[in-house]
Amino acid sequence: MVVVTVPELLGHVLTATGTALVAVAALGLVRLPDAYNRANAVAKAAALGVVCVLLGVLLLMPGVFTAVVLGLGVLLQLVTTPFAAYAVGRSAYRSGAPLARATHRDDLGGAPRDGGW
Repeated sequence: MVVVTVPELLGHVLTATGTALVAVAALGLVRLPDAYNRANAVAKAAALGVVCVLLGVLLLMPGVFTAVVLGLGVLLQLVTTPFAAYAVGRSAYRSGAPLARATHRDDLGGAPRDGGW
């Protein structure tokens, strides 16, 4: 009989959830209509997925060194992902990437595409 402790079970659940979120982000990258929607989906789902996987690994491999390294990874993931998504969206807009037909509003419609911000 195999005995699974609560931290091990939570670790496996978190890693499976994180993997599923990264898979959803990959699906969004393929299925969504324009660069802006794709950047948004990947930034949110992949960031949360990576954080879940790292927390799951922390529960499966507890230790001070592991906690420090994975905590730094979580912190960097949560700090850098929004900036990366913003940069991708900004560069897509400045390069003239078209909006999806379902988009009803362009708040930057009068803004210059090649400078000024």
